[in-house]
Amino acid sequence: MQRLTTLLSAALLSTGLMAGVAQAQESSSAEQAQTQAQDFSEQQLQKFADASQEIAVISQEYTKQLQGAEGEDAQKSIRQEANDEMIQAVEESGLEVDTFNTIGQAVQQNPELMKKVQGMTSGQ
Repeated sequence: MQRLTTLLSAALLSTGLMAGVAQAQESSSAEQAQTQAQDFSEQQLQKFADASQEIAVISQEYTKQLQGAEGEDAQKSIRQEANDEMIQAVEESGLEVDTFNTIGQAVQQNPELMKKVQGMTSGQ
């Protein structure tokens, strides 16, 4: 579930849908993300932006399904299916899930990096 949450919040942040909402992060993760922000190549950031757009579409699709789901088992199944699709979208972008998550954390912690990634998504 943590994987889905991180992927989803990173996607929403990068597409500007969650600009004012920050997910609570452990301080060590935040510091690591800030430190690594300078280590991302333009190509990695573009792949992150592309994957984030795909994840936003997947998220919208599955949010509708979740709202109509009845029972805990149905919701769990839908969440797992969404998680699998999001992971596939990240991998198809050419990034590893861990790299995507690290960039997502850096984006959450660094407003300049967030603007840069948002510029990459709106430029398409």
